[in-house]
Amino acid sequence: MITNKQIADAIFPNITLTIEDLEKKYPLRNLVAGAEVTRFAPSPTGFLHTGSLFTSMICRKVATQSNGVFFIRLEDTDMKREIAGSGERLIEQLKIFDVVPDEGYFGDYEEGNYGPYIQSKRSEIYHTVIKYLLEIGLAYPCFCTPEEVEAIREEQEKLKVNPGYYGQFAKYRNISNEERYQRIINGERYVVRFRSEGNHENKIKVTDLIRGEFEIAENDQDIVICKSDGLPTYHFAHVVDDHFMRTTTVIRGEEWVASLPIHVQIFDAIGWNKPNYAHLPVIMKLDENTGNKRKLSKRLDSEAAVSYFIEDGYYPKALIMYLMTIANSNFEEWILKNNFEHMEDFIFNLNKMSLDGALFDMGKLNFFARELFAKLNKDEITLFAKHYADKYAPELAKRINYNPHYFAEIMNIDREKINPRKDYEKFGNVLDIIGYFYQDLYEAEVAKGLPFNDRFTKEDLIEALVAIKNNLSCEQDEQAWFNSLKEIGAKLNYATNTKEYKANPAAYKGNIGDLAEILRITLTARKNAPNLYSVMKVLGKDESDRRINHVCSLLVK
Repeated sequence: MITNKQIADAIFPNITLTIEDLEKKYPLRNLVAGAEVTRFAPSPTGFLHTGSLFTSMICRKVATQSNGVFFIRLEDTDMKREIAGSGERLIEQLKIFDVVPDEGYFGDYEEGNYGPYIQSKRSEIYHTVIKYLLEIGLAYPCFCTPEEVEAIREEQEKLKVNPGYYGQFAKYRNISNEERYQRIINGERYVVRFRSEGNHENKIKVTDLIRGEFEIAENDQDIVICKSDGLPTYHFAHVVDDHFMRTTTVIRGEEWVASLPIHVQIFDAIGWNKPNYAHLPVIMKLDENTGNKRKLSKRLDSEAAVSYFIEDGYYPKALIMYLMTIANSNFEEWILKNNFEHMEDFIFNLNKMSLDGALFDMGKLNFFARELFAKLNKDEITLFAKHYADKYAPELAKRINYNPHYFAEIMNIDREKINPRKDYEKFGNVLDIIGYFYQDLYEAEVAKGLPFNDRFTKEDLIEALVAIKNNLSCEQDEQAWFNSLKEIGAKLNYATNTKEYKANPAAYKGNIGDLAEILRITLTARKNAPNLYSVMKVLGKDESDRRINHVCSLLVK
């Protein structure tokens, strides 16, 4: 009579380790009371999703604030979907947002005592546990062909019963060990399935750190735990990994709630303590066509990919800060009170997360981006801008690298004040905002036409510009400069204050604001620009005069 052990030995003849050996090799972690061990376990199948950044950020926060451990594990057992290099890129992108593991997979290397941290390198561990399940009768080889699986599905459709491989539909569940053994030695292809003792009509109680306690149907499916190529399935591998890596809290998206009965069942069947579970709400988007909420989609929404924010030049902390407002509703009030600083001191609570998926709000992200941008000094901005532009914005890079000091002075306008300007939110469009400081971009804007007020004739404009060029200097403080501008205006019959002008507009050519606007448009080709004194200081006397001469020559034509 063929025993379960003989079946197990026939499938895994080279496995000599036992579960006891693995327990000794991967002991309980020596951590302080209350320390959480969390993990982020991506697959190398594409780009880093914004939802994945959200999850990993929370995993990192929960571990850090409890003096625990955050590790990254690469779940690469689905070889058909793997995209070469995506694992390394994913780690690089997480690092940009300061989501760095304490141990685990680091892209080009691994570090830690609970590895390997790449699932495809952990075959011996999985096979050891599967062999144990085979020996105790909680797993069996299944020889179903694709045609047989399809026939089972068609029969279930006719009978209008739940689909899947279970109960009476589990064709190879109850065949004899003799038949199993003969098929194995004959070289037939097979998978290994977990033998479920569940019934989907029964309910089990599960506890979620966000959702609390709830009931869900028990698992009755004999799921595949080892594919025909010897690689484990996700459902099985992550249970084994979380046990031997000593994960205390599994934080993942709510799409995994439906699979929870499977995972709980495997933990219970082997006799392992289950980790705590927290299923995060998905990030939503308001569909422009339907007006309804839907899940943020990597196919439909550019902001679904973290690379969008990187390539558009957002300051990384802004996205993290915004995502934290989604994670805990009390964070926004806290960070405002703390002047957008020391985010690491905020105490995050899973039980304060909303069960409803939050809408991704670009407006609010841009608000945080502007606030954080305003707190950077000119050297920090220039360093970040150069790093970004060298990789993603060649036109901006060309200008920064030609004269970094000039770029820094541009970015410093109205920055060293109690209330600095907050018109920058990302580097992706910064050249659109400051382009007029560069001669070629300025002249391109001038060529499109200058938005002077129609009240002024060409002669009025030339008269004002010549007087300014001849009499206005930036080699004085801002108040003295403005007083000089008013003196020039008075001589040209411009009212020196708005009150005077409003009292008798017919008596004046315009007011001091009009004169300033003429100069602003001449120097920047725009009606709206930063502090005019600062613009002239950065441009310098020679360039300011050159621009005045250029505009005057165009007005003469």
